[in-house]
Amino acid sequence: MRAAQLAHALAALGVDDDQRVATFMWNNAEHLEAYLAVPAMGAVLHPLNIRLSPEQIAYIANHAEDRVLIADGKLVPLLSQVLPEMKTVEHLLVTSPGDLSALSDTSAQVHSYEEVLARQPVEYCWIAGNERAAAAMCYTSGTTGNPKAVVYSHRSIWLHSMQACMGQGFGVAERDRVLAVVPMFHALAWGLPYASLMTGADLLMPDEFLHANRLAAFIAAERPSIAGGVPAVWTTLLDELEANPADVSSLREVFIGGSACPPNLIRSYQERHGITAIQSWGMTETSPIGSVAREPHEAGEATAWARRLSQGRFPSAVEARLVGIDGRPLPHDGESIGELQVRGPWVTGTYYGAGDTEQFQDGWLRTGDVGAISSDGFLTLTDRTKDVIKSGGEWISSVELENALMEHPAVAEAVVVGVPDRRWGERPLAVVVLRAGTSADFAELRSFLATRFAKWQLPEWWTYLQQIPKTSVGKFDKKTLRRLHADGSITASMAT
Repeated sequence: MRAAQLAHALAALGVDDDQRVATFMWNNAEHLEAYLAVPAMGAVLHPLNIRLSPEQIAYIANHAEDRVLIADGKLVPLLSQVLPEMKTVEHLLVTSPGDLSALSDTSAQVHSYEEVLARQPVEYCWIAGNERAAAAMCYTSGTTGNPKAVVYSHRSIWLHSMQACMGQGFGVAERDRVLAVVPMFHALAWGLPYASLMTGADLLMPDEFLHANRLAAFIAAERPSIAGGVPAVWTTLLDELEANPADVSSLREVFIGGSACPPNLIRSYQERHGITAIQSWGMTETSPIGSVAREPHEAGEATAWARRLSQGRFPSAVEARLVGIDGRPLPHDGESIGELQVRGPWVTGTYYGAGDTEQFQDGWLRTGDVGAISSDGFLTLTDRTKDVIKSGGEWISSVELENALMEHPAVAEAVVVGVPDRRWGERPLAVVVLRAGTSADFAELRSFLATRFAKWQLPEWWTYLQQIPKTSVGKFDKKTLRRLHADGSITASMAT
């Protein structure tokens, strides 16, 4: 009913055809109404990433030519910084009480979401148009240059939602209560809202309350069975549960994506709480399901665990290949390392409004990830092409060093980046956040790594931080760390 009222309201504001309707919201019921109404009326849903810089948000809104913006009143202070720079926005719908006086410096007409909906009919004649027409769009996080636009068609969203419901996907079923911790402005919340709608599962949305103590209480009260979010969310929740136990026994599976997941995190959820933590890999460009690490049912214990620690197996609709430095395809033997390329019905083949074609090759998406694929189709990523450390003609995987470091009981988070070295070209710098109440010197941590890595792979340079900078999607911001090191803001010490 409310989705129909929203569609009528948008139509009354002049939205038709494939005009873009942006959202500036947390995960909540009003955001879900936009998810349902905007594509079904023939327009294009465009969730704006509220965690980007004001400059990037304005760039994205202008590039997309957003016509109407639906915003959470609690985000008005943030929105007021950027709305005057949104040149194409003509109407703003505010969903909850906020200080609207802060929006005086804009040419857009400001409306109360609830008042506008209250005047509308409760039924709408939904479109039955071209399944390949645009339904939604999301922008990449823009860690290298301006963010790029990925457009999802009605067909790609439908097929992706089906995969999310399959046993080799997220396994969303009618019986489930699905907790979407991943923001709805990140690759359509990994498709969880549409998969829940498709199956009739309950969808739980925590709004702005994502701190670990609030999330633990929410889980205890609402009893979700599955959930999805980035590693940082599950790491902080695990620490919270250790300090302040809460009933999270309803959770059957949590899906972890967005960046590499430390193996110790997967073990801890299994051993301490009986929750199966499942890694998945994907990108905005892949809608985002690319692979899901469910263990093969016929595998022995050692093999099953190794597969769970991988990035997973590709669904049948997604083709994958590895390409070497010379551009030639590499075998899927679990040992050959190359750049991952994928294609499939929910994998984009181009960016909207961009002439850049470097990321696409003969119909394949060049993911920028480096790794290996086993003979039974499981992906193991070792790094990003831009993050792999090139030292003395050899590659050092920053991800493998990070995962190993985070298995040390004193280490809460760890990032490894390459820093310039006159002799070797680059050498690893390890940036470490220690757990509260613990200690570990650099020599101890280096010795901890020495049992798994060759001496030439071990970081010589080390530093502690209170907090590691992260991107808008919760990944470690290695670009910022390299810059901080270059300008002397990070003081590193040598451990030998």
